[in-house]
Amino acid sequence: MKSENVARSVLLAGVGAVLAATALLHLPDPGREAPPRAPGPAERAAIAAHAGAQAALPDLVALIGDREKWLRAHPEDAVSWAVLGTAYAERGARLADVRDFPRAERALRRSLEERPAARGNLDAQLGLGVLAAALGDWRAAKEWGERVRKAEPERWAVHPVLIDAYNGLGDYTAARKAMEDYEKLHTGAAVRVRAAQVYRDRGWREDAAAAALDAVALAGSPAEKAAALSRAGDLAWERGEPAEALEQYGAALRLVRDHGPSLAGRARSLAALGRTEEARSAWEPALAHLPLPEYALEAGQLDESLGLDAEAQARYERLRTGRWVRAEVVLGLLEADHGDPAAAVRRLRAEWARGHRSVQVADALGWALHRAGESAEALEFAKRATDEGLRSALFSYHRGEIERALDLPGPARRHLEEALRIHPSFSPLLAPKAREALAALGEPSEELPAELRGGSGRRDGAERQEGAVRGAAAASGA
Repeated sequence: MKSENVARSVLLAGVGAVLAATALLHLPDPGREAPPRAPGPAERAAIAAHAGAQAALPDLVALIGDREKWLRAHPEDAVSWAVLGTAYAERGARLADVRDFPRAERALRRSLEERPAARGNLDAQLGLGVLAAALGDWRAAKEWGERVRKAEPERWAVHPVLIDAYNGLGDYTAARKAMEDYEKLHTGAAVRVRAAQVYRDRGWREDAAAAALDAVALAGSPAEKAAALSRAGDLAWERGEPAEALEQYGAALRLVRDHGPSLAGRARSLAALGRTEEARSAWEPALAHLPLPEYALEAGQLDESLGLDAEAQARYERLRTGRWVRAEVVLGLLEADHGDPAAAVRRLRAEWARGHRSVQVADALGWALHRAGESAEALEFAKRATDEGLRSALFSYHRGEIERALDLPGPARRHLEEALRIHPSFSPLLAPKAREALAALGEPSEELPAELRGGSGRRDGAERQEGAVRGAAAASGA
């Protein structure tokens, strides 16, 4: 579930591309004769973006207000419409407020009306790529990003848009190439945060941790440092080190007390440390400041693990009926585990058909198929999720359970053990189930498999099942 949080960082670099190129030119000029003065909030947001850094949320809000006021008097200013639209997209992502996304599109389209794409309005085009990424429309994000990159290859901030788009489409080779190009064109904390994510996706955990610490050291503002510390906390969490994660999230919250990802990380870490009542309390401010669907699911599963079924079901129902973007994986997992698995399959097959073939979609679709009774087909999707490079306890758990259902005890045992080795407390609800499944499998048999004993070449039950899996995979096109 962490992947949804990670991808939102594309917005920060995307808005930086627009603001760095334009916003500083449109803020009030202090005048050559005026004495030096400290920059105001809107100027601070533009200055942060110019460096590729994360602006403080109040400064971003001030920038939005500044551009709204300017455009009431200068509605023909295409550049300011692009700045405003991209800033709306960032605010919507940082507050999980879907109302900002239609505002963003209207402003960006207005920018293109005032200065069409044919006349070189790259600011608005990149803003539309940022918006598409915020909405989880990876095809559109790729198209806008590639259009901008072709027109201006040196524009550094297009590369985070492309990295996230390629990841969402499952094209990890292209994502790595975009990261290499990004590092050639730009430096700073934002680049190191992004590098940490790419390394993490490849399974290079030590490199990811080092890059995140680089980002903390390079950060130039409390907001930027809080974002870097939160990323370091995410990586520690995924390594199965909740105490270290809690420390990093705490450091981020001391800098920005309402930092949504760190509030959620704190709640998650407390649960893993067995401090469940504190965790339940900690989820409330996290959901209040950043009501993301993955957070709602995690909070519900914590309640369910504690036997608080009514509270859990209330959270699940709010999740089903809420207004969300980029929620297909979360909603699919919700239905697979706590609702209608067949509906989850339909939802996730549609996502796959859209070309959204990330490891997250592959894992969720495989799990939904398994829960719907189609474990043979499910295994090919589970393999796709676990074999790409990302080390995920959840992915390994799902694959192990699918293999157990297919009477493949050796692989099942290996992947369930791997899930608990990666993170013994990866979920308050599912980690105990992984232990139960391992206990049910028992110790491995000391008898050699039939193929190693020689004989007539008979296939044992596992081999027959693997043949059935391959047949299902060929039929499904996985």
